[in-house]
Amino acid sequence: MFLNRLWAKPSVVFLVAAIVVAALTATWCFLGDHPVTTVILVRHAEKNIEPDNPNPALSPAGLERAQTLVHMLGGSGVSAVYATQYTRTQSTVAPLAERLGLKVNQVDSKNVDELVRQIKTNNAGGIVFAAGHNNSVPAIIAALGGGTFPIIPETEYDNMFIVTVQRFRKTRVLKLKYGTPSPRQ
Repeated sequence: MFLNRLWAKPSVVFLVAAIVVAALTATWCFLGDHPVTTVILVRHAEKNIEPDNPNPALSPAGLERAQTLVHMLGGSGVSAVYATQYTRTQSTVAPLAERLGLKVNQVDSKNVDELVRQIKTNNAGGIVFAAGHNNSVPAIIAALGGGTFPIIPETEYDNMFIVTVQRFRKTRVLKLKYGTPSPRQ
């Protein structure tokens, strides 16, 4: 009898309906289909050693490593490609971008925050490939929420980081090696 009178009040019915809507909304936000953004990061491939040239081209080994990326990532679903303004990063990503028919989005090597903003804004839910530098790749990982990684040694070019960014879950980082192994210091 008490419940019948309680349900007869419009304010109680409204309150119950509001709670149900809030619960369904919260469930959708936390458990619903949220895009996973995958960012594949590499340091540029091997460069020519030219002490007086701040913008050297890739060496023959670097050109070969760039082709390895085409072989590895040509069918991976990459939908956007980013590189800094330097020849070595542009040349690292160019063969893959060409194979996929994508333009290379150029970003300033010193502006990691802008790169991350572009990825999160323009490529949420996609697979992104980016080439950076021995100091910027760890900075990009950190800015994406993947934690701290040391600066890549100057002689290492074979690191690949796969950063998985998902809403409401911790960002995960998988570190791999690819292509011809780099000599270790």
